[in-house]
Amino acid sequence: MTDYRDVILRPIITEKSMKLMAEDNKVTFEIAKGVNKFEVKKAVEALFNVDVEQVNTINVKPKKRRVGRFEGKTNRVRKAIVKIKEGQTIDLFGEE
Repeated sequence: MTDYRDVILRPIITEKSMKLMAEDNKVTFEIAKGVNKFEVKKAVEALFNVDVEQVNTINVKPKKRRVGRFEGKTNRVRKAIVKIKEGQTIDLFGEE
């Protein structure tokens, strides 16, 4: 990847990810397909100025959904759970 902003697409904000952030200092991101853990680590360190201890990646399979008689699938997603060094934080909401 040429730019770090192409590696990390967006943060994932759910109840479970916010619990991970509060308890274990882990942040969840949606990442581009075909990106490895080393590229994710470099991108997070460069974009947010933090030290990354660990990166776990997950491929989330699409789920079947129905709307009336029409069937389809949700989009597949690739996620990364990034553990940040103790005492450092990432401000996802832009609060000061």
